[in-house]
Amino acid sequence: MLSSYRQIFAAPGTLAFSSAGFIARLPISMTGIGIVTMLSQQRGSFGVAGLVSATLAIAAAVLGPAVSWLVDRHGQRRVALPAAAFTIAAATGLLLCAHFDAPDWTLFVFAVGMGVMPSAGAMVRARWAHLYRDKPARLHTAYSFEAVVDEFCFMVGPILAVSLATNVFPESGVLAAALALTVGIVLFTAQRRTEPPVHPAAARSGRSAILNPGLVVLVLTFIATGAIFGSVEIVTVAFARAQDHEGLAGTVLAVWALGSGLAGMVYGALKPTSPLANRFVVGVVMMALTMIPVLLVAEAVQGLGGLLATGAVLLLAGVAISPTLISAMALVERLVPAAQLTEGMAWTTTGLALGVALGSSAGGWVVDASGAAAGYWVPLVAGVFGVLVALVGLRTLRAGLPAAEPGAPAVEPVDLGR
Repeated sequence: MLSSYRQIFAAPGTLAFSSAGFIARLPISMTGIGIVTMLSQQRGSFGVAGLVSATLAIAAAVLGPAVSWLVDRHGQRRVALPAAAFTIAAATGLLLCAHFDAPDWTLFVFAVGMGVMPSAGAMVRARWAHLYRDKPARLHTAYSFEAVVDEFCFMVGPILAVSLATNVFPESGVLAAALALTVGIVLFTAQRRTEPPVHPAAARSGRSAILNPGLVVLVLTFIATGAIFGSVEIVTVAFARAQDHEGLAGTVLAVWALGSGLAGMVYGALKPTSPLANRFVVGVVMMALTMIPVLLVAEAVQGLGGLLATGAVLLLAGVAISPTLISAMALVERLVPAAQLTEGMAWTTTGLALGVALGSSAGGWVVDASGAAAGYWVPLVAGVFGVLVALVGLRTLRAGLPAAEPGAPAVEPVDLGR
């Protein structure tokens, strides 16, 4: 298994840009929940906090793909650096307004400004695609590795943001996200030799990648997936608090991430033979189904035993996540032209971030209204929505793939030893 991953890092510069990309993409998972945690403490209301976080998510949904559109046409370094600088300036304004109790409307203004944050995950995958477009087996493994990194970010990032905001000072979660973005983007854009070429000719078409029907299906399912992430995170924190073991919430969520990470690593070393669109739909279905035992256990068992049992079923639920994300990113690479690849992948990241913000807000509202255990209805409902979208869009996904799409990218021998 390890040899498959060693192969993708054989090319010069791959470890450097992937490592920098990991740091640069942490803020995507930290800012939303960091804002909710900060403002709920400072303003005493989850309502305002959730609305500001949702404003950031909507701004990212509108502005983020536009930034990636510019990246495809002008280069990663030329666009990502100024976009990151603008994001840091907006985050600084948000933190100052929050700290000095400025009017609520100022928070929304700076939240919109933070929406230009460059999509590091999309830029990293664009580099992998540039390197291994003619080696599908290695590209499959590279995407698998990045899916595990994404999963780690979306699980660990919120935990880090919440822990800092509750244990250090309220603004520290968002501040840490801003610092990670600064360091990550500077290091990432410094890797010039692996930067993919620009596609100025594509600019003449003026056509956005989101007009691709298959990509629309993927983005909608990613919103559902993000809602699962965001709601499970905030509901688990509330559930642990209700059991008088709030300190174990991070451990329970880490177990969930562990299940997904292990599944992603194994899936990346294997070369499945079933059609790619089918694998994606099966993954979405499994993500929804695995939320059922989480809800049942949380409602049936209380105390420390209930929290530990919830962690156990979340470990199993995590197994469905990374393989689904891996299949989705492979679909984007085949559905979207190379000249629009960064933008196409940015749309999925945007969908995921939007879903996280919506899920965390909805989870908080349900917890406040009906209790912590009832909050696990939110990820289940989000999962059902994702299944409906995936099933309805399956024909669209199949139609958008190349006619000779292989069942699997196994064009190279695979060594599963060591």
